[in-house]
Amino acid sequence: MPKRFIALLFCIASLFLSTAQADAPRTFAEAKKVARKLYDKQAVEFYCGCRYQGQRVDLKSCGYVPRRNAQRAARIEWEHIVPTWVIGHQRQCWQQGGRGNCSRHDKTYQRAEADLFNLVPAIGEVNGDRSNYRFAWLPQQPSQYGACQMVVDFKSQRVMPRSQIRGMIARTYFYMSDRYKLKLSNQERRLFQVWSRQYPVDAWERQRNQQIACTMGWSNPHVAAVDLKRCPTPVR
Repeated sequence: MPKRFIALLFCIASLFLSTAQADAPRTFAEAKKVARKLYDKQAVEFYCGCRYQGQRVDLKSCGYVPRRNAQRAARIEWEHIVPTWVIGHQRQCWQQGGRGNCSRHDKTYQRAEADLFNLVPAIGEVNGDRSNYRFAWLPQQPSQYGACQMVVDFKSQRVMPRSQIRGMIARTYFYMSDRYKLKLSNQERRLFQVWSRQYPVDAWERQRNQQIACTMGWSNPHVAAVDLKRCPTPVR
């Protein structure tokens, strides 16, 4: 992983300290507000590694070239690693009224939708292209977004992320599956087991886990256990 990228990720990690031990967000709207504070300065976008400030992406910082929608590519959106479509389609509320119904009436869905472990900043165009597609290993070489290493296969509805985030994606899926009783296909589980072994937890992911745990009140055990007594006093 490039040294500049690692340095930026550690800058992100340090920002979590200012909101540690706050109450876990109750809705997606609340979660986005908390996430913006956590990633407020010298932030790095998830799928391509671009720097951004506020809602504006520095596309040149990661060599990103818009595929089709330059306006959406220039802004940050908040992406669920495990899509809300996947979460919702395993619950009755979705069958009775879609995402809106789940967000209003299903408490388990509300908690899953607002879970900070599953929420990352993403280039808007990539977020839209990823849609609710599953992650997979694909033979295509990255070329759709300039130097960004993301691959989206629209025909098969599959996505291959850059190598630096594959392990984190796998461990997020395992966490969401355990905490919210989400079913993973055998194919997905095998893939994520491989990714989790091949791309082990690094210092930034461990620090991110620590700081989100201080905000949420629990950790992702697939990353590391966290001693919540070590969380600093929250700043409001």
